[in-house]
Amino acid sequence: MDLKQYFQSYENYFWEWTTDQDVPDNTGYNENNLISIPNIGTIAYRAYIIEVLKEFQLIGLPALNPLLLALYATNEGYLDLKGIKIEMRKNPLTMQKYVGDWIKPAFQFLETLKSLPNNYKKGRNRILLLQTIFSNEFDAVSVKQSEYILNEYLRNPQKIANSAQKIALTVGTFSSDLRILASLNRKFPAAAIIIEAMKGFNDIPELEDEVIQEETTIENNKDFIQELIEDPKTFQVGSLIKRIWSGLKIPMRHLSPGEQPIGGISDMTNKGELSRMLLSEFANEDEVFMNRVANNEALYIQREIPPEENIFERIILIDTSLKNWGTPKVLAFASAIAVIKHPKAHSECKVFALGQTNVAISLDKVEEVVDNLNQVSPVLEVSSALDRFFQEEHKEKDLEVFFITHQENLMNENIQRTIHENRDRLKFLVTTSADGELNFYKHHKGARKHVQKIVLPLKELWANPPQRRKNRDNDASSSGKITDLPLNYPILFPTPTHKIAQFLYEGEFFILSNKKQLLKTYLSDNYYNRDYYDYYKTYHGSEVLIENISLKPRGQFALAKNKQQQFILCQYQPDKKLISKLNVNTKEYSDLNVTGQNIPADSRLIYFGRSFYLFHADVPSIFKINIDGNISIESVKNDAEIQKNDTKALAEISRLNYNGIKILSNFSKIGINTKGNLVVSGNELNKNYENSINFIKNKFEIKIFAEQNKNKFTFPDGSEIITDSRGMLTFKSSNGNIPTFYIPSTEQGFLSLSTNVEFGGSEYYLPENTLLKVKKMEDMYSEYLEKFINQILEYGA
Repeated sequence: MDLKQYFQSYENYFWEWTTDQDVPDNTGYNENNLISIPNIGTIAYRAYIIEVLKEFQLIGLPALNPLLLALYATNEGYLDLKGIKIEMRKNPLTMQKYVGDWIKPAFQFLETLKSLPNNYKKGRNRILLLQTIFSNEFDAVSVKQSEYILNEYLRNPQKIANSAQKIALTVGTFSSDLRILASLNRKFPAAAIIIEAMKGFNDIPELEDEVIQEETTIENNKDFIQELIEDPKTFQVGSLIKRIWSGLKIPMRHLSPGEQPIGGISDMTNKGELSRMLLSEFANEDEVFMNRVANNEALYIQREIPPEENIFERIILIDTSLKNWGTPKVLAFASAIAVIKHPKAHSECKVFALGQTNVAISLDKVEEVVDNLNQVSPVLEVSSALDRFFQEEHKEKDLEVFFITHQENLMNENIQRTIHENRDRLKFLVTTSADGELNFYKHHKGARKHVQKIVLPLKELWANPPQRRKNRDNDASSSGKITDLPLNYPILFPTPTHKIAQFLYEGEFFILSNKKQLLKTYLSDNYYNRDYYDYYKTYHGSEVLIENISLKPRGQFALAKNKQQQFILCQYQPDKKLISKLNVNTKEYSDLNVTGQNIPADSRLIYFGRSFYLFHADVPSIFKINIDGNISIESVKNDAEIQKNDTKALAEISRLNYNGIKILSNFSKIGINTKGNLVVSGNELNKNYENSINFIKNKFEIKIFAEQNKNKFTFPDGSEIITDSRGMLTFKSSNGNIPTFYIPSTEQGFLSLSTNVEFGGSEYYLPENTLLKVKKMEDMYSEYLEKFINQILEYGA
């Protein structure tokens, strides 16, 4: 099998090669850069498909057509598998024996893939998923042929044009594709079985890694690296770090020119004052002594300089473009963590992910490593982001920058130019490759020098992932499951300060938060007590309507409801010329590329009169976008009423601009301090003001600690506090006479205290339509919180 045969497209089949003119390819061949399903949607760009296939190079490429269907079934957003199935049933070849019978089980398997939780269909997990289902596949291409096909593409990507010329579909090809999917349906009849197979992938005892003997790792770092190794999601990264340490020759500390080792031969010089001459010189005969002094041969003790360390700000830049995806990205993150957590590294280090923009990231926790490993930028190379980093964001000179990228990216002219122009501040260049090779380069006096090459035996290091952990429900000492949280509470959540967008719809205010939640809030000045909480005379908290909305936080947004009263979120991305619609209730998604349409650059996406619009005040006609059904646009006359309504809407929405409070969401230690007050993550719940409570910085020692189990903190008496990172604390006392009550967790402002029937404190947290009985905060504090704390203290006594 050659390149043309593998990527061959067929007449009247479900997919075809197409061209997206707005997305250049780093190979220089920009035609046929996208595989799509006619009249349905995109499967994937060619660059992404090639990177996926590289992950199969060592085990053999799977048959392309089943792989494309699997990729489509694991895409984000709305998927029309039913439409593909109908089109394939129309094919005359389905009348052949067995072919038609295989369509149903084949699409049952695709529906199973579609039903998998989203976290199994993203980033490295998606690769593991594909490797799991297509491993040991009987129609896989041999390893030797796989290598030949990929090398042929890399040498001459233009050959894809031959494959793009459609040929007639044969019964053999059609039946083979369906047979593979039908067999996978027998092998993986349910999503749970696929997940179990993914978790058990190469499930053999853990490998003992080499540990460097040069210096013992700081205990925290050692624990952290071990956590990475033991977690299946970060095992590949963690297992490489100690091996990188054992060969790493990058200096971890920089000494100033004057700070050399004091004492010994290195401290001697042939010039100096007479008082600093070595006593042994005076033992020479007079003529020899004078000779040595005259010829600068006499030895002196060098002037001692107090130790002084050059302070360089160390920054690591990780390329997250498509080229540095997959195994190279794993190597990139392992290299970054190896530098940050090296035993000799004592200085702080900042890390940025480079893609379309520069995003500061943290790699101090396992969860942070998992999240950032899933970052994939759609750009093909990051020269613009790298250039922006040096020219606009970090102009200072005393930087020590590491740039980690794929080896092939060094051939890109834009990357070469940016590296050359900033070589004085780009001290180290680290390149990765799919076969485990790391190369370290150093820029010194304008020249690039190859420092070292580390070849990591990936097969050996990754052959023994950690054994699956036992069921934590049967292990009392384990951290257990996260305690379930309700969607909402009797009181409102604090409104977050960071928002993606805010809307006014039919007189009601909605917020799209950075946590991808749809929130509802309201404004009023109807207060029970005007003497307090003056700052919140207008604002109120929020209730959560929908969580985990699948979207990318970019571009413009508008919100409306369809005829079924379901929320429709419209998104316009001007840079991509893409308009999309998402039904946030049913997750149905549709998009439309508007390249070629005459849309003014500063058009805004708005809602008016049962439709969305790309609005611009100064043009005679604008584009109207439907709310119901699949997305479509039409050019309509620009009505003055639209502008009038938009002006009013903007004025109303602007009232939400300052409706945000800093939420206490990262919970660590919870306990009771010596003052008898509750302490949450270093903040004391205080009653300094009359009829109010708030969090202030704790200054007293904690004498009773609560034991943490995920998001549940349990005191010795059995009383519990359940934390919610959205900004709420739930109190459950071991004393049955004290009902469950709730307190918001914010780092500023007056708080409230509420049970399921009574409320006290800042009416910022009071719902708009509520049956809660309003009482003074003093009464609520003494009746609930004080009794809750006393119950814990009395048990300890």
